[in-house]
Amino acid sequence: MAVAGTGVFAEILDGEVYRYYADGEWRASASGKSVAIVNPTTRQTQYRVQACTQEEVNKVMESAKVAQKAWARTPLWKRAELLHKAAAILKEHKTPIAECLVKEIAKPAKDAVSEVVRSGDLVSYTAEEGVRILGEGKLLVSDSFPGNERNKYCLSSKVPLGVVLAIPPFNYPVNLAVSKIGPALIAGNSLVLKPPTQGAVAALHMVHCFHLAGFPKGLINCVTGKGSEIGDFLTMHPGVNCISFTGGDTGIAISKKAGMVPLQMELGGKDACIVLEDADLDLVAANIVKGGFSYRFYSERALAYLMINSGQRCTAVKVVLIMESVADTVVEKVKAKLAKLKVGTPEDDSDITPVVTESSANFIEGLVMDAKEKGATFCQEYRREGNLIWPLLLDHVRPDMRIAWEEPFGPVLPVIRINSVEEGIHHCNASNFGLQGCVFTKDINKAIMISDAMETGTVQINSAPARGPDHFPFQGLKDSGIGSQGITNSINMMTKVKSTVINLPSPSYTMG
Repeated sequence: MAVAGTGVFAEILDGEVYRYYADGEWRASASGKSVAIVNPTTRQTQYRVQACTQEEVNKVMESAKVAQKAWARTPLWKRAELLHKAAAILKEHKTPIAECLVKEIAKPAKDAVSEVVRSGDLVSYTAEEGVRILGEGKLLVSDSFPGNERNKYCLSSKVPLGVVLAIPPFNYPVNLAVSKIGPALIAGNSLVLKPPTQGAVAALHMVHCFHLAGFPKGLINCVTGKGSEIGDFLTMHPGVNCISFTGGDTGIAISKKAGMVPLQMELGGKDACIVLEDADLDLVAANIVKGGFSYRFYSERALAYLMINSGQRCTAVKVVLIMESVADTVVEKVKAKLAKLKVGTPEDDSDITPVVTESSANFIEGLVMDAKEKGATFCQEYRREGNLIWPLLLDHVRPDMRIAWEEPFGPVLPVIRINSVEEGIHHCNASNFGLQGCVFTKDINKAIMISDAMETGTVQINSAPARGPDHFPFQGLKDSGIGSQGITNSINMMTKVKSTVINLPSPSYTMG
């Protein structure tokens, strides 16, 4: 069986520490320091990565800038060909990359493999889509605007921005990295990747797949290290022409410091699930468990088992707003399903695995204790061992409880009972987040009206929130982000429009 850091991946490991990637080479940092990655299950150091210096970041930016100029002149079909090659290599080496995901972020084994395969599919789709949309331009004529004759022809096309800084989150460190890398590269940009600490080794293995595909030196770079030392330095670097970030409220700080560069930010959510009296209650219960906790379910559309990450997902159901008349029934159905979930280690393919860090587990516990003090009904006994928290449904939650508004990012879900649809919409819209929401009803007219009223980037009707399929637009309002993702939107966002205007000596229709 393939093992991380061995075989074709041997060159990315320097003794006990994984190298960083710059100018087409795997390097050890001059700092002589490393950053420990703690396994959430064992709570012991699993891996170490280089602690890069600001000087090394400067060199990376310089080589990325030089490589980008040549890459922008590379034929579009050639860029696509290399992306297809990288996608195939990524899928071929899914096992060692999945192993890193299991050990770094406690992602269940099957789902770790699925993430890598999905990432390869995303890269291939991006290559195809890029060839289509970047191969098209526009011709405008001047006489459509009042007072003008047809003496000007405007040719507009899309050109790359330059150097893209990509910062993915811990929960999908491979998939949400390639969702930035693919569009950046097909559009003619170069790339600097700053992976999350938890997930960095999986990301380094993924970057090596791009290296093996034969991309030009300096085009793709991956720097690791402490956010306190290189985080602000990267996001405020004058060499950066675009930032694509997925993560928590750090993104708000980045957006304030970043300066005048295009930003693509997805920063989390408090995704509300509104349940009406006429809803299919079995469907509701299944989707609350699927969307709010950690539940493997078979998707006919994906022809695969899909997995929610112990509630550690921006698009997880974070609050259930349910009509009082059906609340008791749904709560009982959800309790029955939660009792069947397997809680344990990712190696055992459990449904609920440890949350990513001890501080995450402590934060979740703080929300739970606040709800307890204020009188929420505990549908299960609260259980925690280390970073492992058993799934917990909290009923009769009120708006004065922190859990009603704050994002737990773990397997704890509040239920707020409502007496009208308006009450549900009001709670959803009072949140400072606006990523996704969902509504369950058999009345399509009501569903559309509620969807229009909800201040979120996406509303799912009769399904839990989800990012994807990866070509669907994905965006948030308010503190949930800036800009829109999804393959086409990301390609467009990582380019700018260039116009060339041809000025004729006389209007073109005077000829003949």
